[in-house]
Amino acid sequence: MKPLTPTTPHVIILVGIPGAGKTTFAEHFAKTFHAPYINTAAIGTKIGISSEAAIKVTELLFEELLKTGRTFVYEGPTSTREERLALAKYVAKAGYKHLIVWVQTEPLEAKRRALSKQKVGRISSGEFDQAYSAFVGPIANEKPVVISGKHTYVTQLRVVLKRLSVSRPATPPQSPPPPSEPRVYPGRNIVIR
Repeated sequence: MKPLTPTTPHVIILVGIPGAGKTTFAEHFAKTFHAPYINTAAIGTKIGISSEAAIKVTELLFEELLKTGRTFVYEGPTSTREERLALAKYVAKAGYKHLIVWVQTEPLEAKRRALSKQKVGRISSGEFDQAYSAFVGPIANEKPVVISGKHTYVTQLRVVLKRLSVSRPATPPQSPPPPSEPRVYPGRNIVIR
C-alpha cells in the first residue's frame, strides 16, 4: 500500500498491557503503509541498554520524525494518563494529531504471551504483574480506538482506518478544468487535450 498521508499527520500511539498485541499490530501497520515505527522496548533490547537510556534514544528519534510531516507509529511509555497527555500536547505543538490505539487482551492471555520464550524482549512474571498494576486505561475524553489483540490484523486495521478517515477534513469537490483547445503537433500525429 501507499504511505499513509492524511491532511494532518498523525502519531499513532499504541497503548495496552504487555502481551496485548501492540507490537504485532504496530509492525503490520508500519509495513502496510511504509510508516516509520518507534518501539522503545525494541530499541533497548537491540542495543542492549537500560529502559531509561532507550527512552532517551526514543525521544531523539521522535523529535526527528516530527520534522518529516509523516504519520508514524509509536510504542513507548504510555501506561498513565499523564504520559499520554504530555505526549498529546507535544505532538500538537509540532502540528500533528494523535490517535490512541488501545489494544485489549484478557490479562491471562496477555501474560502468557509476554512470558513466551519466542517473544523478543520478553519479561518476567514479576515485571508483567508490575506493568499490569501500573497500567491506567484511557478514558473517554482521550478518544481511544479500542481493538482486540485477539482479532486479525485486517479487522483491527478497519477500525483504526475508520477513525483516521473521520479525523480528515472533507475536501470540497473539485470542478473540472475549463476545456482548452487541443494542441496538435504537426507531423507526429499527437493530439493533447
